[in-house]
Amino acid sequence: MDTKFFKKLGRSVSSLGLGTWRMGEDKSMDDACIAALKRGIELGATMIDTAEIYANGRSEELVGKAIKDFDRDELFIVTKVWPTHARYEDVLKAAKESSRRLGTHIDLYLLHWPSDIPICETMRAMEELVKTGLIRHIGLSNFDVKGIEEARACLKNNDIAAVQNRFSPTYRKDYSEVIPYAKKEGMMYMAYTPIEKGALAGNRLLKKIGEKYGKTPIQVALNWLICIEPVVPIPKASRIEHVEENVGAMGWRLSQEDFAEILNRL
Repeated sequence: MDTKFFKKLGRSVSSLGLGTWRMGEDKSMDDACIAALKRGIELGATMIDTAEIYANGRSEELVGKAIKDFDRDELFIVTKVWPTHARYEDVLKAAKESSRRLGTHIDLYLLHWPSDIPICETMRAMEELVKTGLIRHIGLSNFDVKGIEEARACLKNNDIAAVQNRFSPTYRKDYSEVIPYAKKEGMMYMAYTPIEKGALAGNRLLKKIGEKYGKTPIQVALNWLICIEPVVPIPKASRIEHVEENVGAMGWRLSQEDFAEILNRL
């Protein structure tokens, strides 16, 4: 099993996660989405990322149905609170609702975007949720280093364990600051939109490199991300065949030369 250990989490997680954005919006796809998530778990992608805003909570419900027959201790479930719920009492209520829909506790709870609510108020609620056991770890999504440090300064008994931002082989805004910061601090960095919504499937360079390994361009793109120490890509895949392709990015690594070629030429 291909995993990464993170000091701030105190545990290992799968080196690739399962994203769920837009899952639950089309009810006719529910069974396919659940089957895709189950297949991903079976193949070793035991981290699942969702959010209360995804399909107004239905995404969390689908995740709950997908995970109920698996060993909970083997899974790492991530969800997010929307910034309009960033007030202390609203965070507590939102987490309870997310946990109810998931049917379990939350391993990592993220503030989805920065908000106008004082960050210390939100972090105070996050610490209360850790204290009660409803969540295990606190994280942030769509934050830069300055924002991460502001949130960390608010915490008394816990720390920011993970950050989730947009990052891909062609969208590398965080490569020089947030990712090195996460690595230095022992935090997990979750990369969303890691394959640019499938656009990288037709990339010529990724195809050329993939031919050397017997891998698809998508698998090469995801493996390039996995090669970066604190990065865990979370591609969305609502069909089994896409999940199987994505999970094929695990269990091997690009050479340093091929990693550098992608870095320098894409």
